[in-house]
Amino acid sequence: MGPEGRHAIVIGGGASGVLLAYQLLKTNTPHVRVTLIEKRPEIGRGLAFHAGNPEHLLNVRVTNMSALPDDPEHFWNWLCARPGGPLCPDPYCFVPRQTYGDYLADLIAPLMSADPTRGLTIVRGECATIRENPSDVAVTLADGTCITGTTAVLATGHDAAAPLLAGHAEPWASPTDAGIDTNATVLILGSGLSMVDYVLSLLRHGHQGRIVAVSRRGLLPRAHRRVDPMRFAESEIPFGAEIGPLLRWFRHRVEMHVAEGGDWRGAIDAIRPFTQRLWHELPLSSRRRFLEHARAWWDVHRHRTAPEVEARIAEALATRRLTIIAGKLTIIAPNPGGAIVRYRRRGQSDTSELQVGAIVDCTGIVRDPGASTNPAVRSLLDDGLARIDPLRIGIDVTRECAIVNRDGSPSRRLYAVGPLTRAAFWEIIAVPDIRQQCAELAARLGNHSL
Repeated sequence: MGPEGRHAIVIGGGASGVLLAYQLLKTNTPHVRVTLIEKRPEIGRGLAFHAGNPEHLLNVRVTNMSALPDDPEHFWNWLCARPGGPLCPDPYCFVPRQTYGDYLADLIAPLMSADPTRGLTIVRGECATIRENPSDVAVTLADGTCITGTTAVLATGHDAAAPLLAGHAEPWASPTDAGIDTNATVLILGSGLSMVDYVLSLLRHGHQGRIVAVSRRGLLPRAHRRVDPMRFAESEIPFGAEIGPLLRWFRHRVEMHVAEGGDWRGAIDAIRPFTQRLWHELPLSSRRRFLEHARAWWDVHRHRTAPEVEARIAEALATRRLTIIAGKLTIIAPNPGGAIVRYRRRGQSDTSELQVGAIVDCTGIVRDPGASTNPAVRSLLDDGLARIDPLRIGIDVTRECAIVNRDGSPSRRLYAVGPLTRAAFWEIIAVPDIRQQCAELAARLGNHSL
């Protein structure tokens, strides 16, 4: 560590960036400073926790949402200390996502410093380019401002998909702001958690028209239940096995657990501490097969909804306010009323036609970094400072979160955390996983010169 101190530039002020900044600064180490770059007006929000529909609940129980891996009750205690109380009777509940955004903002606020040589500095703006030099990193913002530091960490979170067609509604914008006619038929692309959120938004804003969701398999997320996880002995898990034997083993263990009176959710929760190692030791060909054939089923069982959200969606399905179609779009033809959409149901050769007033793409985040519109990511890829992993689901990073360049060499100054690192870690989109990753990276950077 040089006499000028250590300066980490964290690019992205959503959950990943806030958790990392907190871990870097929590010990109040002298001569350590963090600059957090975020283009949105609020810190800690991002796509996941922006202030929106209060009916958009966390998909993880309060008890698992502490920002601090060494203090599991931190979020619950924060909720209990609020003037209005904790909003729910015990930690095994689900609170609005915007409340979690408030929590992250409160977490980071005490670390902000008026002294530019230490503590946290928030810079509002968009990172345009990142350069790695022999002795520092240089980050240039869209307005031309240049910031130099000893380390830069990409924490840009989920990259939103580019619009499917002009005039389509963004999934994070309210139906009213998007100008959606309350009587129009709304087509939602995807049937996962983002679709569930948007249906709740439509119903909250008094939508009367049909809501049709189309996805390849037509699978809906399952819901949480109050169940105890089963226990796996590490020695019984077939690490390094091909995906076929691994899934057969897991299905057999789930069936045994259910036969003994357990709930499948207990088995899914029990395997979670081992999923990153399983992914790391899975052969590349097996990872590819998993993504193509098993990922959709894993996602709907692993990433679940709150029970109260399940009830709202079940009611919408029962009253035919919502229809789920397993199929594939073949043509979207815009017209004055919105668009004519043709689709083919799964397993059928004939196509069907539907006039829709609005289309909302809820297929989720950009999965191929090559399609990213994020200028910081594009800068690294275009300059060869980063490369896309062989499965094209993230940028290539080491197990220590160092970004790997075009030639295969890991950087000593550029790192990444959160969803961008899914190629190496797979299960790295939820707070319980990201908080641990950020704590470990902060510890490594603290033990070495930033």
